[in-house]
Amino acid sequence: MTTSSQPTALRTALCATVAAVLSLGPAATATATADDDRSGGWKGEGGLTLTSEQNNAVDSYLAHARRAERTISVRVRAAAALTGAEVVGFDKRLKSPDSLKRKVAGTLVEQPGRNVASVLAGIGDAVRYTLQWDDTAYTSGVTRASGALADWGNESTKWSNTWGRASGYKGLNTGWRAPRSGQLFEVQFHTPASKHAQEATHRLYEEQRLPSTGPERKRELQREQDALFAAVPVPAGARSLAAPAPRPAPVPVPVPA
Repeated sequence: MTTSSQPTALRTALCATVAAVLSLGPAATATATADDDRSGGWKGEGGLTLTSEQNNAVDSYLAHARRAERTISVRVRAAAALTGAEVVGFDKRLKSPDSLKRKVAGTLVEQPGRNVASVLAGIGDAVRYTLQWDDTAYTSGVTRASGALADWGNESTKWSNTWGRASGYKGLNTGWRAPRSGQLFEVQFHTPASKHAQEATHRLYEEQRLPSTGPERKRELQREQDALFAAVPVPAGARSLAAPAPRPAPVPVPVPA
């Protein structure tokens, strides 16, 4: 079942969600951080740096993401309302300036042939959300919520279903492109157990990604993460969840001569 067959419910959910999002005010804005130096560049832990030009490019990207986020949030919250999902961590829907700058700077170190523009073009989680259901409602909830997002013109750009992995991260991370702004955004679909494991392993993952972390320590950190995710139950049907089929473009209506 898709939202296209529920016009009344869709309108009600959208109207309620618009009011809820607007009442929250804008998300936290990207301002100069404590690590933005006087030259206009940026310095982070582990020796990561951005030049003044690179730092300005990231700030411009964040400004665009902030403008696009409000419309995206309305759609995501409406999808959650239609499917009974909990929106987890909505106040963190925008990646912080420092977090994004660490990601960009780290990628430039790992892939020295790239420039900041190409890295930013591939950032899919500057705007991000988490929808969560209990295990019994998870598979049907994901199917309906992702179908709703596709029905509303969001293009599926990533579908990483790792529920079937023998080890490592368990969950469903999806990427989307908003129809008007073109802004990429991420929606993670979780159960309470998989979300808890993700939060518990976040610090380990961040340390693992630092250029200063040695190979043996990286292997140790991976073993710790694997152990936490191994304890997460897999909801029935979660392994076979697939991205919604692309929606056909509307057929133009001929204009009488």
